Amino acid sequence: MLFQLHQVSMVFGVRLRGGREVVVKARADGGRAASCVAAQAWLAERGFPCARPLTPVTGVGSLAVHAEEFRPGGEVLHGDSPDVAARCAEVFARLMAELAEVTVAPPLPNPPWVRWDHTDAGVWPDVDLPGDRDSAVPAYVVDAAVRARRRLLAAGLPRVLGHGDFEAQNLRWHGQQVWAVHDWDSLAWHPEAALVGAASGAFASDGPPTLAPIESSEVFLVAYQDVRGRSFSPAEQEIAWAASLWMAAYNLWEGLGGVPSRDAFRVQATERLRRANA
Repeated sequence: MLFQLHQVSMVFGVRLRGGREVVVKARADGGRAASCVAAQAWLAERGFPCARPLTPVTGVGSLAVHAEEFRPGGEVLHGDSPDVAARCAEVFARLMAELAEVTVAPPLPNPPWVRWDHTDAGVWPDVDLPGDRDSAVPAYVVDAAVRARRRLLAAGLPRVLGHGDFEAQNLRWHGQQVWAVHDWDSLAWHPEAALVGAASGAFASDGPPTLAPIESSEVFLVAYQDVRGRSFSPAEQEIAWAASLWMAAYNLWEGLGGVPSRDAFRVQATERLRRANA
């Protein structure tokens, strides 16, 4: 055993008898895992910087398990400046362009932090979390989440495959070059603008979730469109801003966002809602 982590998934780094080092992942499967691993394998074969799956997904009781190559090294890119936003947006644009060529079953349901499309009662998706979270989240967070979600559900845009947890902690860099993008279990099925918007708000998170400054989110959105060679429509722009706020609201409700995240949310919510036309 080299290491083990347990967050959303259980991750084990192991050295095999012949000396090869691999990573084994196990997680509860709602039908998403096979599509996520298939997409990851396709990207790796195309030379995208991610670990290459070594096995298909296997059911072990209620868990979905697979092995992939161990891709250690690289550094986290810290900061939420416009320059960092532009660098991350370029990677996200490349990732989305590659995923546009992938054909897999939609990995539904979406991860909880981008599951504004849920059909459960109330604002938040029905996830198994301890404690009474509704009474702990401020009213302004709930109000912003309701308004952002209403705008997102009215989008009427085609859905695509994309990374739903594009945060600094899931990327590793060698200097100016991205070395690895991790957490392919977090692929999502949403309008492109919504996925880009969520990433524009969350890209700087390298521990507790944060909300990037508005000017950095704006740079992220512009840089993404420049790399992809197309401009978002006014409606897509609105959807992007709504998604950036809903994800931040969910993280505060789940209790992952600390005081800095709550302060940033309170300061930015009105402007992000205005830009979302929500």
